[in-house]
Formats: sequence, C-alpha cells, structure tokens
Amino acid sequence: MCGCCFCLVLYEEFASPRAEMSCGHAVTPMSLTNWCRRLLEEGKSKFVCGQPNCNREWPYVEVRKMALLTPEEREYFESTMALNTAREYFNSETCPGCSFSVTRKDDSNLSVRCQICTVRKGRAYEFCWQCLKEWKGPQPRTDRCDNDGCFNEALKTLRTCPEILFESVKNVRGCPSIRACPTCGSLLEHTSKKCKNLLCPRCRVEFCFVCLKATFKLSCPRTQRQLTSGTKLQQPYELKRD
Repeated sequence: MCGCCFCLVLYEEFASPRAEMSCGHAVTPMSLTNWCRRLLEEGKSKFVCGQPNCNREWPYVEVRKMALLTPEEREYFESTMALNTAREYFNSETCPGCSFSVTRKDDSNLSVRCQICTVRKGRAYEFCWQCLKEWKGPQPRTDRCDNDGCFNEALKTLRTCPEILFESVKNVRGCPSIRACPTCGSLLEHTSKKCKNLLCPRCRVEFCFVCLKATFKLSCPRTQRQLTSGTKLQQPYELKRD
C-alpha cells in the first residue's frame, strides 16, 4: 500500500476530530480504522503508518484506543491478526472444509490433509494449498491439483510481467519488472528509478533487483529471461550500495 493511498484514507472529510499517533501524524478514528482494516485485508499482522517516509509501527493497543474500536471490530481485528500471523510465521492456511487453520508440513506437496475434516467425515480429507479447494487428482504434486482454475498466480505474474529499463543502472536488459523477494517470496515491483536495490517491506531484507542476492559488492548473473533475450551485457554489472 503506497503512502498516497494512505493519505486518501487519512484525510477524507470525516466529522470526527483528529488525534495524534505516536509517530506524530494525525488521524481520525474512522480513517485509522479503515487504514488498519485494509492492512489486515492485505494479509498484514502489524499496523504501520502509511505516510511517505514514515512506516512507524503502531502497537495494537494504541490502534484500539485511537480508533475507538467497537467490540465487534476488536474481535475482527484480533482474530484476523492472529490468522495473518499464523500464515506468515507458521505456513498455515484456512481449510475450505472446516475453516480451521491448518499447517503445511511438506513444502514439496500441495496436497494437505486436515485432521479435523478427516475425523468429521470418516475419510481422509485433503485440500489444495494453492487453490484452497478439496483436492482432486493424484498426489503428491508441486505444480497444481486437477481442480479447474488451479494455478500459481505469483508464477504467472513473474512470467508475464513486462521487462524493466532502469533509468540510472546501465547495461542491464531483460530484467523482469516484478521479482520475488529471495527471503520471504513477496512479489515486489521496481519503479525503475534510482537504486537497483530494494528493501522488502515484509521481511526487511535488502536485495539486488537484478540478481536477487543480498546487497553486497558482487557481480550480478543474468536471469533466465536475460539469457534467452539475445541481449549481451558489455561487462558484468558490479553492484555497490548507494
């Protein structure tokens, strides 16, 4: 979520008075609630200020107090925070059969068994980790199940995104404009401006957008797309922290 979106949420004409958060920025209870709800819907488990160049984290206790959350809103916020935290740190998803959180133990198999549904139904119940539907077809599989429409949206995005032309980085051609963070897998898009290094907002690891390695002084190998594009680099691009 960009800072501009936050400003739109923050400075809408709400009748309620504004209050100052711990980061120094002013909010209204409704704008704060809307912003934090949007963060939760995006899968976040923490609340941060969205003002440009801020990103200060707000404790939930502060959010709850300043947003004047109702009991229903508090229940939604706390349950969603717990679910997002589980997904982020414990590799879990919601079972489509019982809506309970299930942890994936084998990253090489998309078929995951839900013990609760297995007991309730009196048979093995497995669902697809990718499309979140009851499993169809043989398994184990790493690509998809036999349900219609089961595909990896992230991989599709990475394969079909346009190439980027850096404004300040020379001798780099054929680099995708969207890359997956090498640490946590989050998809990140480069603006093509300034430094080629990005700081992942999720795991806070900085990496080179060209070679996907941590930002040290190194030479960047080309991606598969670059290798097949017919473009020749004049020399290996040497990465240096700006």
